[in-house]
Amino acid sequence: MSEATNHHAHRAAPAALGRLGILPEAVPGPSEHRFPDGAHFRIEVPSIEGPGPLAAVVAEAAQRRITVNRVSQGSGAMLLSREELREMARIGRDSGIEVSLFVGPRDEWDTGATARSSDGPAFAGRIRGARQLRYALEDVLRAGECGIRSFLVADTGLLEVLAEAQRHGEVPAETVWKVSAYMAPTNPATFVQLERLGASTINVPSDMTLGQLGEIRSVSGLPIDLYVESPDGAGGVVRGQEIGDIIPVAAPIYTKFGLRNSRPLYPSGLHLEAEVISIAREKVRRASVALEWLERSGVAAIQSSPGAKGLGIPAP
Repeated sequence: MSEATNHHAHRAAPAALGRLGILPEAVPGPSEHRFPDGAHFRIEVPSIEGPGPLAAVVAEAAQRRITVNRVSQGSGAMLLSREELREMARIGRDSGIEVSLFVGPRDEWDTGATARSSDGPAFAGRIRGARQLRYALEDVLRAGECGIRSFLVADTGLLEVLAEAQRHGEVPAETVWKVSAYMAPTNPATFVQLERLGASTINVPSDMTLGQLGEIRSVSGLPIDLYVESPDGAGGVVRGQEIGDIIPVAAPIYTKFGLRNSRPLYPSGLHLEAEVISIAREKVRRASVALEWLERSGVAAIQSSPGAKGLGIPAP
């Protein structure tokens, strides 16, 4: 589709609504913040649980001629062998993709029962006691030794501990701390609080409105992570067609492509690998469709290239 055709298509819908007296919705002003390379957005594919699914993402992205900037994983670095960690790091380095692994252990799989109670999901990503804090720090150190440079964190205390270890040189300076959707802030004050504790990039709820995203952007330039399609457990939101509206307001933003109506994957392993790979490929396809919507919108948004500055590219 040519640029002129895109522009006409983008103007047709508002014109049709205007004839019925329906005014455009109010949208916050565009964000002036950018990634370090000047880009507005990056693409993240979550729940990539091992080397096989990561290789599938790389292959699918190449086939569809799109760029995936980051993958993330939910089962935890602790459930991957050193060989698997090194292989994920190698694939990430060679592809210019950040590989972000969840820090474990966490409360949902511990001996405590609260996280598995009817009122307990909010505690799922928390770290229970000094013992788990020690294991979590060891998890980061072990994966870091294998080359991983990005980690998902879902506990404020752990975030502060990790940031402090980084300041003292015990963790590589380029390591990225990604606040998990388990700890997603719902207001600007909490977002800024997580930034002060050392967050590098922060998941927000997938149902945040443009106005709420604009409120966060008014107080911080830290990258936002947003599921534009979320798994059922995170609400099952499907809004890939909105990225032409979301990116200008929320930049810099990681647009995340989960998958509604797919089975839960955590903790993953060989028993689920075929499904994980199939689901991963479909997430890349969803991202390619969303990019078509972005092109149709006429919004001139820049995506980061592989290996861009600020990504936690592995160093095996």
